[in-house]
Amino acid sequence: MKDGFIKVAAVSPKLKVADCDYNGKQILECIKTAETKGVKLLVFPELCITGYTCGDLFLQDALLKSCENMLAWLLEQTKDMDILYVVGMPLSYRNNLYNVAVFCKGSSILNVVPKTHIPNYQEFYEARYFSSGPAGMSGWLNLAGQEVSFGARNLLVCRNVPGLVIAGEICEDLWMPDSPSVMQAIMGATVICNLSASDEIATKPDYRRNLVSMQSAKLVAGYIYADAGNDESTQDLVYSGHNLVAENGNVLAESKLFEHTLTIAEIDINKLVAERRKMTTFGNGNADLEEIYTQTEFEYRLEETGLTRHISKTPFVPADELKKKQRCEEILNLQAMGLRKRLVHTGCRSCVIGLSGGLDSTLALLVTVKAYDLQNMPHKDIVAVTMPGFGTTDRTYQNAVSLAKSLGVTLKEISIVDAVRQHFKDIEHDENVHDITYENVQARERTQILMDLANKCGGLVIGTGDMSEMALGWATYNGDHMSMYAVNVSIPKTLVRYLVGWYADETDERTAVILRDVLATPVSPELLPPEHGKIAQKTEDIVGPYELHDFFLYYMIRFGFSPSKIYRLAKYAFDKDYDNENIIKWMNVFYRRFFSQQFKRSCVPDGPKVGTVSLSPRGDWRMPSDASAELWLKEIQNLKS
Repeated sequence: MKDGFIKVAAVSPKLKVADCDYNGKQILECIKTAETKGVKLLVFPELCITGYTCGDLFLQDALLKSCENMLAWLLEQTKDMDILYVVGMPLSYRNNLYNVAVFCKGSSILNVVPKTHIPNYQEFYEARYFSSGPAGMSGWLNLAGQEVSFGARNLLVCRNVPGLVIAGEICEDLWMPDSPSVMQAIMGATVICNLSASDEIATKPDYRRNLVSMQSAKLVAGYIYADAGNDESTQDLVYSGHNLVAENGNVLAESKLFEHTLTIAEIDINKLVAERRKMTTFGNGNADLEEIYTQTEFEYRLEETGLTRHISKTPFVPADELKKKQRCEEILNLQAMGLRKRLVHTGCRSCVIGLSGGLDSTLALLVTVKAYDLQNMPHKDIVAVTMPGFGTTDRTYQNAVSLAKSLGVTLKEISIVDAVRQHFKDIEHDENVHDITYENVQARERTQILMDLANKCGGLVIGTGDMSEMALGWATYNGDHMSMYAVNVSIPKTLVRYLVGWYADETDERTAVILRDVLATPVSPELLPPEHGKIAQKTEDIVGPYELHDFFLYYMIRFGFSPSKIYRLAKYAFDKDYDNENIIKWMNVFYRRFFSQQFKRSCVPDGPKVGTVSLSPRGDWRMPSDASAELWLKEIQNLKS
């Protein structure tokens, strides 16, 4: 919870219809089990103390009194527990019967939320017993000897977990266009609890899952959905206990149907708050409604939440293998469509690409070929230029040549050795001094060749550099940093590798063999002489593993997380790959380079955005080139102590 995570759960307890004593004891057992697992917010189904299928028994005083007594007993049993739980029950108030959610913590009732939308169609007959919750301001009632707030406009605000605001709605409320949770979220609720009794019919689980997922996305919230289980009466219907935990469109946890186990996940409150903070339209213009919402404060005992949710090592890479083909095609199409438009606008028939035999230039060529196919333009009008230099190895050279031939593009070979030596002579640089000048002269010579060739053939220079390189500034200013259209500018290195691998799986065997060898080649700018014919300059040995840097980049830019939060996530994601010391070491490198190299990102060429993270100075990322990194570096330094 110190990092904004709250462990939540939904559960469908065992139940006997109309037996409040039995049901209360089952609820208590679920609460105890949840507490041992570190759950801080536990949601039960609709009317769980009595059972949803009591029918006309809801109108019996004996049932209502037994239910309230059981609630009082539960409060006594949980008085020393640091868990907030939400139970459903019928409640008589001002001569009406309401279907309510009762929010409890310790021995206190925090508030009571009535069901707003009462279904009375098809198999539902709730209007026979229950009244709709009042639409106006919250009222006050006495329940189990406590004076508590009553109404849908109730919010629970956690004093010591910033951003954690809890609200509730009940079953049908979710299915309606004016769900109470919409305004609750606008008023600040980041976690919505839904106590439900959704009967099971064929195909309904998919619809229910999509509904919960989309509501959490629309509200930019966590959504906990607890469904009535299979111990409800089966006189006419069957209930399955389909429990779900979703976060901003992603289903974090889901129960199997007809089971009574806890469905546990951790909701990241920091992530939700960060997402809303960027959406300047979220809740805009509704501040005047705050006075009609009752806010009740509570506290948790702060402790580190153990994470069970999956933290991907590659957040930029599609997680669903079943959708791999679809997602890769989508990304490649976005890149190609961006280039296609630029070709149409400029009237250029030719594209010039520096083809090194490495990952980035390989993807850029594949994208360019796709753009030409979209326009029914011949591949021969694509000019792939291989420019051997002091660091070029036979492996990358042969892969560049073979790929150009396999794709049917025009291949040119122009050695940069003589031109670079002449330039060394002109600027009086010793060729044997392999410093930054030695490297950058080669990179700029290659760019000059590409630019001049493009002028000669009336074409565009296609940029090959990726977003990871831009984040780290791992590009020569006005060298490979510059182009006329940069197709990879928002593709991080981990995604470049993924896309090339997918293309290899989909293409002909001849091309696939080349692509797979490109994938197996160490990432290198090849600016230093080889050792025994092999690459001597390996990028990841110098700046660090790209999978770590892409991880840092994603969480820093996408959600604005602090280094300490990212560090914690990285420890979970890379626990078997890097020790804590190495994570901190490369995180320090990432932040130092990210801040110091902004001047390169401030003037990058045009290129298409394809994902949620972009470093374009004209679009998503506006940062002064002389901003200080001290605040972030100090926090990283504190991680070591």
